[in-house]
Amino acid sequence: MSDLRPPQQDPADDAHPGRLTARAHPPVASTPAGLVPLTDADGGPLAMVYAPEPAADGAAYRLVVLLHGAGGSARQGLDLLLPVADAYHLLLVAPKASASSWDLIAGGFGVDVRRIDRLLGTVFDGYPVRDVTFGGFSDGASYALSLGLANGDLVDAVLAFSPGFAAPPVTRGRPRIFVSHGVDDRVLPIDMCSRRFVPHLDSLGYDVTYEEFPGGHEIPALVRQSATAWLTAPR
Repeated sequence: MSDLRPPQQDPADDAHPGRLTARAHPPVASTPAGLVPLTDADGGPLAMVYAPEPAADGAAYRLVVLLHGAGGSARQGLDLLLPVADAYHLLLVAPKASASSWDLIAGGFGVDVRRIDRLLGTVFDGYPVRDVTFGGFSDGASYALSLGLANGDLVDAVLAFSPGFAAPPVTRGRPRIFVSHGVDDRVLPIDMCSRRFVPHLDSLGYDVTYEEFPGGHEIPALVRQSATAWLTAPR
């Protein structure tokens, strides 16, 4: 499942189903630091947000949207980078998929894109944000790659831990990309997944950092550290 093309800049692409319209702006409300669960109108789990204490110099956050794997939860998405959030001043937002996994895996962008777009608007209203990253594990990594490539004018970086594919309806901008994959992954075998589409991303001119590691369908601590260092290094 891959349909990667060179980045497009046609304004008509704004109508595609994977389009995110929310944009960072000066916050209109003061939102406390710490862990904040968000629910939908019916009280169901929508997302979890973690905000470190505001920086002493007033610096804005790097927002990282973290997408869980199939059958996972918002908390599992949040835990992908929660151990390093304070040290690197990362504002973490972990949505819950509307079904067991993300809509693209079930056949196409739809309700989850709209939910994430509304969630981004809420976060931008409450926190100062300077950069936006999409990240995820497994099916969440595939979704992060697909949405990130389709919205590269919003998303400046993508963290994809053990992804299965990338299938943006169109490509916009040139987000930089970090991909990791275990050589013994039996859930999403590396030869069928990252070893297939990472070279294609390279050929299209994306800035891709790719790490293979001895292990299976997981995120070793050293890979998390490497990804975080890559994400936060001065550019």
